[in-house]
Amino acid sequence: MANVQDRGPPSAAAIAIGTALISGITGYYLGQLRSILPTRPVASGPSPKSPNTGEITDDDSDAMSDDDALDQGEINAFPDSNEECKLVLCVRTDLGMGKGKIAAQCSHATLACYKALLRADPAHPILKRWERLGQAKVALKVTSEDQLLLLQAQAVSLGICAQVIHDAGRTQIAAGSATVLGVGPAPKSKIDEVTGQLSLL
Repeated sequence: MANVQDRGPPSAAAIAIGTALISGITGYYLGQLRSILPTRPVASGPSPKSPNTGEITDDDSDAMSDDDALDQGEINAFPDSNEECKLVLCVRTDLGMGKGKIAAQCSHATLACYKALLRADPAHPILKRWERLGQAKVALKVTSEDQLLLLQAQAVSLGICAQVIHDAGRTQIAAGSATVLGVGPAPKSKIDEVTGQLSLL
């Protein structure tokens, strides 16, 4: 009868490889399960929304409540249009933000608009069209908070998603400053009714 040698405990590399394989397989199946089950966002404390509708602080953009998209009125699906869609980012130039700060604030505004449309309707036709056609984004200049809020009101009156971002005040500007307005995504002609007079950033 052949001798069976005791090889001792498995090596650290064997344990690491085994753990990685099990984790990968488990993650794959959990991801598949999550994609077919309905999900509900978990509230984690007070909403970061400011008293004005559709406004969030830049440091809490992930914690928007389900009602944020509804607070700014009905978001129009523009069902009769096959026109290309775009998202416009209206950036305040009077605050003296640096390039990196502007990029971060524009990112917050893009995500806030996307989430608002997603919450309004996960299969929103405007959102799907914007995603399919390359997610066009344009950055434009505004010179004051008043101008920014007026543009938001005009967009909301047309049924266009409009989200104002307020800075947390950790770096360059005062806490609570309205920095960027995201308008859209929506058909280009509708966006231009609101922002067509503005200059490129």
